[in-house]
Amino acid sequence: MDLFESKTHSFIIKIWLEDDDRDKWRGHITHVPSGVRRYLEDVSEITNFIMPYLEQMGVEFGLLWRVRRWLSQWK
Repeated sequence: MDLFESKTHSFIIKIWLEDDDRDKWRGHITHVPSGVRRYLEDVSEITNFIMPYLEQMGVEFGLLWRVRRWLSQWK
């Protein structure tokens, strides 16, 4: 694995509308290198899934982002 690849994360996001309710959408996000997948019902879950990977790379998030992430755990 070269240096670029070791500092790169790829994700696949698939989103669709529910057939019976045009106001509801579902989806899933997959971390390509590990194959870890999470099913989604809210757009904020995309950010929550990606943030830990960015933190592992040394990205620091401000207080607002950390509070939002913490609060989203209690939905």
